[in-house]
Amino acid sequence: MTAPTVPTHSFGPSPDNAWTQRDDCLSLVRPARPSRPLRLPSDGQALEFDLARSALIVIDMQNDFCHADGWFGQKGVDVSPMRAPIPAIAALLPAWRAAGGRVVWLNWGVRADRLNLSPTILFKGKRSADGVGYAECSPDDRGPSVVAGEWGARVVEELPVAADDVTVYKHRLSGFWDNELDSLLRQQGITTLFYAGVNTDRCVFSTLQDAGFLGYDNILLADACGSPSPDYVTQAIHFLVRQLHGFVASAQDLAGALAANAPQSPELPSTPRSIGIAP
Repeated sequence: MTAPTVPTHSFGPSPDNAWTQRDDCLSLVRPARPSRPLRLPSDGQALEFDLARSALIVIDMQNDFCHADGWFGQKGVDVSPMRAPIPAIAALLPAWRAAGGRVVWLNWGVRADRLNLSPTILFKGKRSADGVGYAECSPDDRGPSVVAGEWGARVVEELPVAADDVTVYKHRLSGFWDNELDSLLRQQGITTLFYAGVNTDRCVFSTLQDAGFLGYDNILLADACGSPSPDYVTQAIHFLVRQLHGFVASAQDLAGALAANAPQSPELPSTPRSIGIAP
């Protein structure tokens, strides 16, 4: 007689960070996560990371920053530097997802009432009494700027968000303040962060720097980031990342490393070709 199957229930945010309950036993033992080492070039040396413990953080690729009719565009800011990373990110995402890599969209998404924004943030976003600030509408009204759920806070259409991706809204230049990003990453067992998006010298660098302070491994994908600031500012950020906070690599090299390590489909035996001979 076959023994009855004992149902198992899982409690946890990910398969390798979960308790399991079976019959009268609650197990706190987490299953081991197999490592998935991968190498890519960085600053002239090979850099090995664990894909199973990595996440791609895409920062602020939103309509209000990257679309000509968004908040920045209507302020008169040239949005072409913010749009420059789109091709590199679009090329990387399919390879990253196919390899099982996690994607986190880290976006501005302020409260409509702005109650958690300081005077400094509110002033820098507006600059003058007749300017358009956070959660205010531009002349060509697309809704309040960078408010979660509004058009301006959405990711640009050229970068589709997949169902398995994670979106986290931020209220500061750094993505690690006043939200759940750090907790979410830790509960998923993430230790290595790759960075893409805008702006290199502002939200990208602020987030990367705080991540380093919190103990994460940082890899900045230079060709997948952009900024309207002068080139020397970006070069200074690259210098500081290399010197203090992590490593600088390229999305193109990362995509190439993922492709080179992708499982190869077995070759099907060639089918003999029959040749007809006319009578």
